[in-house]
Amino acid sequence: MTPELARAVETQSDFAAEVFDQLRAVSADVQGVTRESYGPGEHAAHQLMAETARELGLEVSTDAAMNTYMTLPGHDRSAPIRMVGSHLDSVPKGGNFDGAAGVVSGLTAIRALQSMGVQPPSDITVMGIRAEESCWFGVSYIGSRSALGTLPGDALDPATRADNGETLARHLAACGGDPERVRDAPSHLDPARIGAFLEPHIEQGPVLVEEGFPCGIVTGIRGNRRFPNARCLGEYAHCGGAPRRVRKDAVVAATAFVQALDALWDEAEAHGEDFACTIGKFTTNQDRHAMTIIAGEVQFSVDVRSVEPAMLVRLETELPRIAAELSAKHRVQLDLGAMTRAAPGVMAPPLVAQYRAAAQAMHVSTMDIASGASHDSAAFADAGVPTAMLFIRNEHGSHNPDEAMTIPDFIEATKLLTAALAI
Repeated sequence: MTPELARAVETQSDFAAEVFDQLRAVSADVQGVTRESYGPGEHAAHQLMAETARELGLEVSTDAAMNTYMTLPGHDRSAPIRMVGSHLDSVPKGGNFDGAAGVVSGLTAIRALQSMGVQPPSDITVMGIRAEESCWFGVSYIGSRSALGTLPGDALDPATRADNGETLARHLAACGGDPERVRDAPSHLDPARIGAFLEPHIEQGPVLVEEGFPCGIVTGIRGNRRFPNARCLGEYAHCGGAPRRVRKDAVVAATAFVQALDALWDEAEAHGEDFACTIGKFTTNQDRHAMTIIAGEVQFSVDVRSVEPAMLVRLETELPRIAAELSAKHRVQLDLGAMTRAAPGVMAPPLVAQYRAAAQAMHVSTMDIASGASHDSAAFADAGVPTAMLFIRNEHGSHNPDEAMTIPDFIEATKLLTAALAI
């Protein structure tokens, strides 16, 4: 059946291309696309996916967090389901494929199975996930953790969207969701009822392009610790009049903190440990800064990542320790603020083996690849759901308008997904 299955997926190229074109049209910005979490662009994408699913005869529903579920019934509806999913939001002026490729791949796989008259052994549910891009609310995996009942109930009110300052609760309600039900943290999805969660996603780095493979089988996902609202408070003073011994320079102290993190990275690499650190924001107060003023305030963000749980636990104490030492040395207040956590995502060996076997049978060229970026799959894996990911080759990185996934590469990955869903 494998050659027939591969040919059935290949015939879906025009369908997939059309859906991606429609997604671009409903969320186009002056550059790229903008599908803001719980905003018009993301909502339009979910409506489009739901409409496409209904045209395929699928059952469509939503939950309190407004995730979208699109289900093809299987022979045994009481059996654990196979889920395919990814997010439909994007960064501001981002690319059209980040996240959305996983949802379109799921619908494309179902369409291929339908074209062959195949009814799967159990239900297949494609999940369009809300609010994965943490740039909007500073919280990881909002949609997936809401569905799994693992989003902290107190996350809805302090989290505000970066572009307008409105709370997550208000945005959720405006999209038709139920903030109170999400606060109560009921689990819409029972992890024990999910036999597998499968997420195709574009690669966000250059590895597949450099190595010449259309798709990759993911071996693990880095977890993270984030401080989205860190700041350093010093003292404003005249740049010429204040000698160094009396200065409380927020920029110097904050820069020393960044240098300390870079030294941690050097140390981790020297010991063969997995680690990555990013200072995504670093700004002085625009209402008070000037070329001739010693800065009294710096606002910044910290994102540290590792596939190793022990490393992340160690960083929870190491970073505040460094901040305290530098506060004393520079006579400033280095406050990292509230920390968010995302656990590493462990891929299920049997599912990885299924993908490898399908690749060999279908003559799809793949390589094993780790994920440096965070994905909703990590939330499912952390909840105990057997999880696997596929990466699709994509030039020019992600989170920018120049994402360049091709439909032929998308089809190669979707062949593997379809084979996994047909089991």
